[in-house]
Amino acid sequence: MTEINGYTQSDNEKKLDILNLPSLENEAKKIIPTGGFGYISGGSEDEWTLNHNSEAFNHVQIVPHVLSNIDDPQTNTSIFGIDVKTPIMMSPAAAQGLAHSQGEKDTAKGMAKAGALMSQSTYSSTSIADTATAGDGAPQFFQLYMSKDWNFNESLLSEAKKSGAKAIILTSDATVDGYRESDIVNDFQFPIPVANLEKFSEGDGKGKGIGEIYAAAAQKISPADVQRIKDFTGLPVIVKGVQSPEDALLAIGAGADGIYVSNHGGRQLNGGPASFDVLESVAKAVNHKVPVIFDSGVRRGSHVFKALASGADMVALARPIIYGLALGGADGVYSVVEHLNDEFKTVMQLAGTKTIDDVKNAQLLKLNY
Repeated sequence: MTEINGYTQSDNEKKLDILNLPSLENEAKKIIPTGGFGYISGGSEDEWTLNHNSEAFNHVQIVPHVLSNIDDPQTNTSIFGIDVKTPIMMSPAAAQGLAHSQGEKDTAKGMAKAGALMSQSTYSSTSIADTATAGDGAPQFFQLYMSKDWNFNESLLSEAKKSGAKAIILTSDATVDGYRESDIVNDFQFPIPVANLEKFSEGDGKGKGIGEIYAAAAQKISPADVQRIKDFTGLPVIVKGVQSPEDALLAIGAGADGIYVSNHGGRQLNGGPASFDVLESVAKAVNHKVPVIFDSGVRRGSHVFKALASGADMVALARPIIYGLALGGADGVYSVVEHLNDEFKTVMQLAGTKTIDDVKNAQLLKLNY
């Protein structure tokens, strides 16, 4: 174990024997300190939306097809011309040093080993450049939490581009922090530096509190910001936090190259819809104009299948991967992605689908409640 500012970080580096992804949470809780675990696992208010995210996948059923004459399903796919071995990707998630001493560096290594797409947060524990180096050339996206200070935004975007980022994810649903009660109960403040926010630091070697970080973040984000980021970086810009067809079309009209359907894992607007429940309507509005990425509540191979069959091009998750990071470092991350991908391949075979395109055209039975 490593200790920094009184906070104990895991140093585990091992492959994991995984029964299922939901089981990882309790195992990780045993080794991640209380404040860090609460920050990672918690949602806003009474966590209704967080809990409903996974439950919503039960609102549709997969219609299997037999006599399909297939074996060995193939999970390889691509986005923005980037070839990957699986549609499963890492959601941008902050402060992974709370789970492991190597933080995002080990996450990047594990995702690269799995042939999966990595995305890193503005609020990463490790710098953009260090995370990119750890990925050893594997594709990565960079997620921007816009600051009120455009010079600061430009410094992050410049480093991301220099480090080889393939796209910029603009998070649009976190202009203020959701009311996360676990952070209040734990009086949580980042105990470790947040590398990309050192310009906000007073040089004491400690991170900022949640409120301080959001006080520096931009509370006003407009369609014009999409084009501004595109013009500055020359990279595709993906708008994250979309929950309605209208907002998807607004973002595309503003120049967005991708739509990211997400409710921030239930960490922002509690009482909003489960992300999966709005995916199909958003994807229909997008109508293949740009790629659609989806996250929030993904825990099973069947969830990956249902999301793709509902219009997603890539399916992202964070918490289970971070738990795998705590339990096994880079190999733990790899174990989580491989397990989920194996579950997904089993569902593909049983559903009679050979390729990702087949999955996207699969039939789902909608349930009426």
